[in-house]
Amino acid sequence: MSQDTIQNRTYDEIQVGDSATLVRTLRAEDIQLFAIMSGDVNPAHVDPEYARSSMFREVIAHGMWGGALISTVLGTQFPGPGTIYIDQTLHFSRPVALGDTITVTLTCQKKFDHNHHIVFDCLCANQEGLKVIGGTAEVLAPTEKIKRARMTMPGFTISDRQARYDHLLAMTRGLAPIAMAVVHPCDGESLKGALMARDAGLILPTLVGPEEKLRPLAEQIGVSLDGCRIIDVPHSHAAAEVAVRMARNFEVEALMKGSLHTDELMEAVVNKETGLRTHRRISHVFLMDVPTYPRPLLITDAAVNVEPSLEDKVDIVQNAIDLARMIGIAEPKVAILAAVEMVNPKMRATLDAAALCKMADRGQITGGLLDGPLAFDNAVSLIAAKTKGIRSMVAGQADVLVVPDIESGNMLAKQLEYLADALSAGIVLGARVPIVLTSRADSAETRTASTAIAVVIAHAKRKQT
Repeated sequence: MSQDTIQNRTYDEIQVGDSATLVRTLRAEDIQLFAIMSGDVNPAHVDPEYARSSMFREVIAHGMWGGALISTVLGTQFPGPGTIYIDQTLHFSRPVALGDTITVTLTCQKKFDHNHHIVFDCLCANQEGLKVIGGTAEVLAPTEKIKRARMTMPGFTISDRQARYDHLLAMTRGLAPIAMAVVHPCDGESLKGALMARDAGLILPTLVGPEEKLRPLAEQIGVSLDGCRIIDVPHSHAAAEVAVRMARNFEVEALMKGSLHTDELMEAVVNKETGLRTHRRISHVFLMDVPTYPRPLLITDAAVNVEPSLEDKVDIVQNAIDLARMIGIAEPKVAILAAVEMVNPKMRATLDAAALCKMADRGQITGGLLDGPLAFDNAVSLIAAKTKGIRSMVAGQADVLVVPDIESGNMLAKQLEYLADALSAGIVLGARVPIVLTSRADSAETRTASTAIAVVIAHAKRKQT
């Protein structure tokens, strides 16, 4: 039978002893989907920590997941379309664990000519041949032949933000908390972000801002300031200056932007005499966890450098490569983005991309694989890259996306966050200390995730020192 069609076997076509089978392997997504659909969030199925303490010592499938497979056979192939369920009995012999492959076998046991009912013996066995579910099903079988085009079901993606958030924080496992100055955290999300990072064991926060605002705010949103040092300053401008001075004096290893404007903080950071400049150009990186992309995605620069020159882009690329290596990407694949993948003398982004790749060949940029110009589609899709005949170690599997300017980068990052449910974190590199730089609209979760990156960088700097 064609895979494009679905057809039944009528009552007269089925004989006692005839059978049909279906094979399925249990995936984590199957359990999640069944729980979402049914509302059954029994921790034995969805909570790995609880499941380890249960009698089965691991997450198991809902019992009726296997029952649903029996229904699938009845409704789609044996007998198939036109079948009406009458009765079902099931006996559950053993659990189904993640990775188990279940073979469902339905065998015609009895036929009743007077009402066209059929009783099927139902057996679900695992990959070891052990019975998982047994029972019988009685159906009203179809008497007319039905053949239909197989309906294509929409694709789906399960976006487990909490799991992705936990995975990001797991980068800091085993690392001691770092001292961090939180600059003017005078709104709910920025204060909660700092305190969530404190509670996660990431930072020892110093809150730099008006104490007369901070304490009432903490009480209003129901958080404790226990363990927080508070440096009382009158306004956001003073908070930025004090926090930067603390970093210069090695009192803190990182900064976090609160509710002040980015320009206000960065003005203090880039001050040639009192700021935190190094020999590197300061740049920003978004670390994005996109549900539809198989690896972390770094986007730079989408927040600091407005229209970077080729010289600026050298440092922007190197900063991103260094960060990628710190978070465990041994040889980051860097895609230099443009609107097209061909060098066009009229398009500066393509010329810069070509120059950056050649500079990498000559050792002026190190630690990563560069390719460009690449359009966004062939930077992240192997299919798009192959369709356009692009042969590259980077195309279709980029770890880092280097954008032409702040406008394209900012739009790309926010599109992924708001339209693709990406979990984002933002960090400023190239200064003496990492700076958590997020939008004032960002959630406390995003701020905490960004803090995790700062912790990794701070510890890497300790090792370099």
